[in-house]
Amino acid sequence: MSSPPSYGSIVTVLSIDGGGVRGIIPGTILASLEEKLQELDGADARIADYFDVIAGTSTGGLVTAMLTAPNDQGRPLFAAKDINNFYLEHCPKIFPPRSRCSRVNETITNVVIPTFDIKLLQPITFSRYDAQNDVSKNALLSDVCISTSAAPTYLPGHRFQTTDKDGKPREFNLVDGGVAALLSD
Repeated sequence: MSSPPSYGSIVTVLSIDGGGVRGIIPGTILASLEEKLQELDGADARIADYFDVIAGTSTGGLVTAMLTAPNDQGRPLFAAKDINNFYLEHCPKIFPPRSRCSRVNETITNVVIPTFDIKLLQPITFSRYDAQNDVSKNALLSDVCISTSAAPTYLPGHRFQTTDKDGKPREFNLVDGGVAALLSD
């Protein structure tokens, strides 16, 4: 179990904005950044190696998951250059069959992916830290991605269940975490 980042007074955070197909913008920037990092640190360098926390909602949540989902060797499943191919080709490659059971606690670095529960009318945030301390928040990355991308009027909400430490079911009825910002205005 990991604890919250505590590297003195500096914690590096990558925050990735939402906005549907505009995910191409952070995809392009992150691919360029990762390419420069690879020139400095070698071909295996990935964005997740350089940030203590990666956060995003909606499209940003998808990008966060792509950058932090682990492969069989515990390294990022996708390179930043893979992001734009996803958006441009609308490929269902984001979670290939072997990674369908990736969970929030398995991400390469700390993540923060906000959603909004439409039954409880409250924000629900998924993070690696929470997932390691509350088994009911250790959802499948695919469920979290579908939920954070479910922008009302565009996509339906996503319903799924997890279980708590005592085996009791916990139900989530989630949509895009940006809804919380709209409700607070």
